[in-house]
Amino acid sequence: MMFPFTTPAPDRQFRKPVPASIPALQTASLAALYRSARKGGDFFDFVSIRARLIFLLLDIAGMRQEALDIAAAAQDTFQNEASNLFNISPLNEADALGDLTVAVNRAILTAAGAVHCAPGFIGCYDEEVGILTYINAGHIPALVKDGDGVTLLESNGLPLGLFSHATHDPQVWAMEPGGALLLVSRGLIESRSGSREFGLERLRDSLGKLSFNSATELSSGVLTAVQQFTNNATPENDITTVALMRAEMPVGAPIGIAAQAR
Repeated sequence: MMFPFTTPAPDRQFRKPVPASIPALQTASLAALYRSARKGGDFFDFVSIRARLIFLLLDIAGMRQEALDIAAAAQDTFQNEASNLFNISPLNEADALGDLTVAVNRAILTAAGAVHCAPGFIGCYDEEVGILTYINAGHIPALVKDGDGVTLLESNGLPLGLFSHATHDPQVWAMEPGGALLLVSRGLIESRSGSREFGLERLRDSLGKLSFNSATELSSGVLTAVQQFTNNATPENDITTVALMRAEMPVGAPIGIAAQAR
């Protein structure tokens, strides 16, 4: 169903999300970097549970103050529900991720009190086998760089914040040793140099040419490419990158489940 449109009350108390903490991973590196124009509603967060990283990137529409208030509500739900849903054994990652997405979607609608578009990418990375389970809810495609080149993980459902009973089908990707996942916000894609937009294809090409040894180097390299394209112009919107890189497999190590899955 759709929520009726409402206008926030003048005396409404707006909140802000707690800054995300970057978990230390055993067999992968993780980074989140951004350039802020203090205009957008980019929001990312992470939960680490028993060798699994659960992560979220949202691009919440609207004015910054309200977007951050919605992000705070989404964060509460994301943290609490992820801790509950992924802390059981045996665990079905796809079912848990689907339930988590439903909960975050409803938290956005409740906090906004109305339909409020919030494209999002929600994922679970299993360090032990290198498997990524994800839902792309109307978000900019994620990019995976591995030995086969650069692959786009396209949207497979509606943005969050539109329908209270919307469901999304989780997808699965096997991360190769040395492979990397990159998430970016709409603000990065829409960065401009005169009449030209940075765009998804330019990002894909930049990632294909980029050399890096960690998630931090990957995120930094992408932000540098955008800065060079825009001639260091002040961004018109927030620019966010989240990157995950699986460690290289030691020489002589047996082929793992993730490599076989490809």
